[in-house]
Amino acid sequence: MTGEQIRAARALLGWKAADLAKASGVSVPTVQRIDSTKGSLSGRYETIEAIRKALEAKGIQFLE
Repeated sequence: MTGEQIRAARALLGWKAADLAKASGVSVPTVQRIDSTKGSLSGRYETIEAIRKALEAKGIQFLE
């Protein structure tokens, strides 16, 4: 996943950073940091997976 994909997924869902934070169990500042990333995400695997799972639970599909 990339920061651009996360921003696009949130936009498709009409979610603010706080909505994604709540759904994924990740802090709002962490979601904001990930949102501002250009290109591939870095950071804790568990954090990125929690965000991915929260978005996929709402129907978002990530493609390579």
